[in-house]
Amino acid sequence: MPLEIGIWRIDSGLKQVDFGPLDIESRLEDILDNNIGIASPNWHVIGRQVRTDHGFFIDLLAIDRDANLVVIELKRDRTHRDIVAQVLDYGSWVRDLKDDRIAQIFDEYQKRWHPDRIMISIDESFKKKFGIAMPDEMNSSHELVVVASSLDPSTERVVRYLADEYDVRINAVFFRVFRDGDREYLSRAWFRDPAEVSAGMDEETVAGEWNEEYYVSFGYDTEVVRDGLNRGYLVAGGGSWYSKTLAMLELGARIWVNVPGLGYVGVGKVTQEMQPVDEFTVTDQAGKQVSIIEVSPAAASLRRAKDDPEKADYLVRVEWLKTVDPNQAIHEKGFFGNQNSVARPRSPKWNHTVERLKIRFGVE
Repeated sequence: MPLEIGIWRIDSGLKQVDFGPLDIESRLEDILDNNIGIASPNWHVIGRQVRTDHGFFIDLLAIDRDANLVVIELKRDRTHRDIVAQVLDYGSWVRDLKDDRIAQIFDEYQKRWHPDRIMISIDESFKKKFGIAMPDEMNSSHELVVVASSLDPSTERVVRYLADEYDVRINAVFFRVFRDGDREYLSRAWFRDPAEVSAGMDEETVAGEWNEEYYVSFGYDTEVVRDGLNRGYLVAGGGSWYSKTLAMLELGARIWVNVPGLGYVGVGKVTQEMQPVDEFTVTDQAGKQVSIIEVSPAAASLRRAKDDPEKADYLVRVEWLKTVDPNQAIHEKGFFGNQNSVARPRSPKWNHTVERLKIRFGVE
């Protein structure tokens, strides 16, 4: 069904805030370029008005935490079907981009759109944004995103058909402007859950049966990772997009933990479900249960729920079966990787990864 969003003021009676036409599209490209986090905290803009080999221009090109590309296209004055056809055409071009061309696009983006910034490499920019090194392989998959105020029912059916029947990573994000006097408010809603879309990293991801082995991404600096391996926890946070998938981990779940950009550092079993870092306790040298914040400098650096529950860091207690130091993380060509904090992959690549990790870690 078409998306409907309404906003009402309730501080002085009930008054609906007026919804205006999306004239903000003329400004939205600037807004997203400078603040892409309002669409997704997992994206980093690397290109704007990117000319394709077919003579058309992609509005915004981003890269995600797994170094996969994201095509972001504003509907503007095109029909719903035209914009879907256009974004599919862009996808056919983006899929063949190699590392050197992507780096070139980023250099051109900096020169044209942000000449006031200090020029840096795409590797440096990626690490600055996500806090991790750029993965060895870029653009192993890509995502297509339409930006509009809504889609008509026919186009919604087409998008769902492409996603469900052919596993196309396609989505739509709806922005609307509401006006209250001289104030303007921008609302955002997703057509499909972004985590659901990003879980489909390639055409194999949703094929086959799940092997009941959980994938976990531990995307923090080395000191936090080491502390988690030593004290028995993993962590995710910085926004609900990252932390909410921790709820998938039930007691007894076996997890294989990957540090993006480094490799796999541990296999373990979940012994306690997610808690904010404020509430997580460990046993001190005297045998007492104390807050982890009191005894761990690494944990003390994490974001607390008392300050902002939405962006807080949440910990899951783990009994590690085998671990390695992050400097000796296990990585092989063809290993599975995913930007979600937790995933239940159903791909041959994940099955292969687990079988290899069992051998490398010596786990049955």
